[in-house]
Amino acid sequence: MAGFTKLEVLKTVDEIGIVPVFYHPDINVCKEVLTAVYNGGIRIFEFTNRGEGAHKVFEELVGWAKTALPGLILGIGSVIDAGTASMYIQLGANFVVAPIVNQEVAVTCNRRKIPWMPGCGSLTEISYAESLGADIVKIFPAQQVGGPDFIKAVKAPCPWVNIMPTGGVQPTEGNLKEWFLAGAHCVGLGSQLFVKNQQGKYDAEAITKAAALSVNAFKKWRK
Repeated sequence: MAGFTKLEVLKTVDEIGIVPVFYHPDINVCKEVLTAVYNGGIRIFEFTNRGEGAHKVFEELVGWAKTALPGLILGIGSVIDAGTASMYIQLGANFVVAPIVNQEVAVTCNRRKIPWMPGCGSLTEISYAESLGADIVKIFPAQQVGGPDFIKAVKAPCPWVNIMPTGGVQPTEGNLKEWFLAGAHCVGLGSQLFVKNQQGKYDAEAITKAAALSVNAFKKWRK
């Protein structure tokens, strides 16, 4: 069961603007990474359904975060069918992100009042997703779809659209400035946020700094 209401999730996205996107099969690595972004001021996190047993890791993370990281909103990504969406909602997902638009997933999330953020690559797909109840649409892969210029083009005739570019977004002020000035509502940050050291392990301190920089850039540059 979700621990946050739909309105709470959407409000947090609106206030923080940065949605980390991450998967790792090791629960301890996940806890370390979640703690690092949390210390950087991020309060919303997308764990992706990309590996065998991902649901088991997610379930443990949800239970752990309730006490270890109060106020952190965990959601699930890479969901392409209603059955998977239902499973993760039962495990405590507070929002569902998808690389595609799927009506059955939309219906499942709407019934449970869970925010659904589907992946779109055209204005037609965006409009269809909104008609299915999407409050935020994910542009994926954002850079390949058209980058910040694509968002500007969409927002011109449809200024009400809330767009989350994911794929090609970098945790630097210059790059984030481009996306937010173009009209991005929030951004999904993937591998470039999760800095590694010379030994190939995740650098918690560097991740925290990158997270804080990203949140500050959002607050400074989003229209």
